Amino acid sequence: MESKKINVNGTTLAYQEQGSGNPVVLLHGFCGSSRYWEKVIPAISGQYRVIVPDLRGHGQSDAPPGPYEMEAFASDIEALLQELGIAKTVVLGHSLGGYITLALAEKNPGLLAGWGLVHSTAHPDSEEGKANRLKGIETIDTKGLPEFIEGLVPKLFAPAHLEPMAAAVEDVKAIGRETSPEGAKATLEGMRRRPDRNHVLENAQVPVLLAAGTEDKVITPDKTFSVDRPSITKVTIDGSGHMSMYEAPDQLIVGLTSFLGRLY
Repeated sequence: MESKKINVNGTTLAYQEQGSGNPVVLLHGFCGSSRYWEKVIPAISGQYRVIVPDLRGHGQSDAPPGPYEMEAFASDIEALLQELGIAKTVVLGHSLGGYITLALAEKNPGLLAGWGLVHSTAHPDSEEGKANRLKGIETIDTKGLPEFIEGLVPKLFAPAHLEPMAAAVEDVKAIGRETSPEGAKATLEGMRRRPDRNHVLENAQVPVLLAAGTEDKVITPDKTFSVDRPSITKVTIDGSGHMSMYEAPDQLIVGLTSFLGRLY
């Protein structure tokens, strides 16, 4: 599907839009793009107006100077929704997209009818995680983005899926290589700086979805399921690593549509 372009916060963002009805925003992960959601969009756009941006520095969107704090990404999404005339929506964020969703929920809770984290966490980076972000920046600087993507993508899939899903792994690598190198570095620094946002989960006044893969080695289920409240729906995706939209799309779609069906 052809992307549309819009100028927000002085940056051109590309986005896909499909379907009509109540709005749902899908946010992709680091070194991803709206293409991550290709299997999910048709399954939910029959009932909802689905809006899927390429985040700044990613896909076909511009890469302004960084670093990209999660609040800056969230501000882009606010501005995009304002341009599209959307006053209330559901936002579902994968990995980096989840960090942005948390920043948005903290900054502008009235915008959200509900929200969800898919293979994401409200925890900040550990000291080891922060050091790895800096190593990532160094790898992009010294060896280039393609080399960084080659090292990153296999870790996103469950080990058992790497061979049988080789085509999907290559697809995710190809999407990753479309990321601006400067955008990737600016995002790594922004993720390294992000604060603990478990209080956003604890204080949420709307329904929240938390989805985790049993084989996710990037963000383990205990990191996703960090808060327990009646308003929080927890979905475990059996056998999936960090990329259920590729590894177990049917399970993910069931979890998302069930959650959306209770909201709208």
